[in-house]
Amino acid sequence: MKSAVETLNPTRVRLSIEVPFEELKDSLDAAYKKINQQVTVKGFRKGKIPARVIDQRFGRGAVLEEAVNDALPKFYTEAVNEAEIDVLGQPEVDITELKDGETLNFTAEVDVRPTIEIPDYSGIEVEVDAVEVTDEDIEKSVEQLRERFASTSPVERAAEDGDVVTIDLEAKVDGEVLEDGVASGVSYTIGSGELLDGIDDAVKGLEAGGEATFTSELKGGSAAGKEAEVTVKVTQVAARELPALDDEFAQLASEFDTLDELKADSRKRLENMKQYDQATQAQERVLEKLLELVEVPVPEKLLEDEINTRKHNLEHHQLGQMGLDLEKYLEIQGKTAEEFDTETKDAAVKGIKTQFVLDELVKREKLNVNQEELTEHLMRRAASSGMSPDQFAQAVVEGGQVPLLVGEVARGKALAVVVEAATVKDTNGEVIDLDDDEDETAETVQAASEETPAEDTAEDKTEA
Repeated sequence: MKSAVETLNPTRVRLSIEVPFEELKDSLDAAYKKINQQVTVKGFRKGKIPARVIDQRFGRGAVLEEAVNDALPKFYTEAVNEAEIDVLGQPEVDITELKDGETLNFTAEVDVRPTIEIPDYSGIEVEVDAVEVTDEDIEKSVEQLRERFASTSPVERAAEDGDVVTIDLEAKVDGEVLEDGVASGVSYTIGSGELLDGIDDAVKGLEAGGEATFTSELKGGSAAGKEAEVTVKVTQVAARELPALDDEFAQLASEFDTLDELKADSRKRLENMKQYDQATQAQERVLEKLLELVEVPVPEKLLEDEINTRKHNLEHHQLGQMGLDLEKYLEIQGKTAEEFDTETKDAAVKGIKTQFVLDELVKREKLNVNQEELTEHLMRRAASSGMSPDQFAQAVVEGGQVPLLVGEVARGKALAVVVEAATVKDTNGEVIDLDDDEDETAETVQAASEETPAEDTAEDKTEA
């Protein structure tokens, strides 16, 4: 076999492959054997039909077609390995010449991973938010904890801000009650903003047995985004009582004996959270700076496939879980289809560039992933997916996704190398010495690779 490579552009090549006919012998033998098992010829036992009879009865062309289809993947793979090219996706194959007994010539056009030059990135500088925990932050944190330990007791008076009301709801659109627009015994804290716009004004001032009607835009369900006439009936009004903010509360709500100890712990936890956010912010901004430094051509077919995958996941997974279709989602977001397409393309381009650049760094820095690193990353991914580590690991193995996870960890290690070399300052001008968590950077890389225009919206809807 002979092969030659022609570069069509930085991300696509054409392989021209010439195969002497004698190298098709194994595939021809397999073709005759396969046809032997599929056909019946009077006078011959099944599987014992001579090749000449098959040629006469079914045509030599059918045998050649079967043999070529069997041989093409093998010769294509040999040509790829010989040329040492990193192919992406499936090739477009064209048989240019097939002479029985002489030669098989074909071409294969395929996208390839572009050659990327990584410049000196040690001069990257980024600014991140300073880690500052105020007394107000601590008071807010303790107050949230206090809210969790609030008690309620029914009262015989009109509902006020902060009260917990038990309500029945009925939503109509165009005068028709929606099938999914009726709910009974819903508990709602007035002022929390957790239900429909306008419900606070409707229920305030009502006593148990009181009823009101208001208009609101539905946030989810079969009529999401539409104006609905909502009838709300209050069946109970209960006042919330917060525990006193003292040492007894600290003992009730935590493992600490005093309120001061509880507040000190709150300060420490808030500092840790802000340090984590600061590190994530640094990783994201360093990655953006790195991508700006590198020229990365993006294969057209790969980009097209990535855009289609993102749209499919959005429409059939994220929005489906929220009871929305793409049209309603765009209406809620106030976006046009053109704006959505542009955002999706930009996110896909960024995801592809991120993988290409960090993969090149992995190769250049000779970074490897050990079993401990892979296991730690798997456990984090399992926790974020809501699955047990065993369930997640089984799903990864069965889906053949182990290389995907290895790639995420390796790219995280590559980003950690760049972050370590960069200068990171906070908004106070202080240089930040980040204790890089390579699995944490893997999550940053994963987010950059997978983000979609609806990501934040989907998370908000899910939490609601």
